[in-house]
Amino acid sequence: MVFLCWNRPSLQEQKDCLSKSSSFNYDPKYRGATAKPLASLKEEAELSKDGFLLNHARVLVGSGFDTYEKGKLALQNWRHFGLNWAFVDPKTRIENGEKFCVCVNEFLPWVMMPSQVVYVNDKRDATKGMTSFSFGSGTLGGHLLAGEERFSIEMDENDQVWYEVLSFSKPAHFLSLLGYPYVNLRQKHFVRQSAFAVIENVTGSLE
Repeated sequence: MVFLCWNRPSLQEQKDCLSKSSSFNYDPKYRGATAKPLASLKEEAELSKDGFLLNHARVLVGSGFDTYEKGKLALQNWRHFGLNWAFVDPKTRIENGEKFCVCVNEFLPWVMMPSQVVYVNDKRDATKGMTSFSFGSGTLGGHLLAGEERFSIEMDENDQVWYEVLSFSKPAHFLSLLGYPYVNLRQKHFVRQSAFAVIENVTGSLE
């Protein structure tokens, strides 16, 4: 099943999508895998063996604790999805088990892709001067892809603030299978625009 909408999906249409979606559509053994470091995921031969491709980007958004706090708030309010062709209801709570729709405009129809938060990490290492906030979400039945994605904001030991996206995915529908090269391009395009959205919110003001 694919959830399509000819106009920008309303909250009710998103709720209907989530009520019709099934459980996670990828192997339970990979649940929460994006919480691991990138190097660790690259070493997992089973991921590639099972047909998953990794997608990763890390972008410097500024420096200092104030910048980090603004970046964290941007993620908590889904500002990284504040695009004219992709969005998530900004009132969606970022907590384990919360379901949400990623709404994407593909040519004429909008596609609603159900997902669920699988973990939230809020860490601070006072000895190293590092702090980070991240959450991962897994795809549900009805999503065009199968896999998991992590969004994070981190301040390193040099006070530099980084926005990072890490995911693994594979086609879960014949439409995404047929157009997977295009899907990969769209994923990379999203990461670039998402990073710009975070930077804008960090350098500007969050309402």
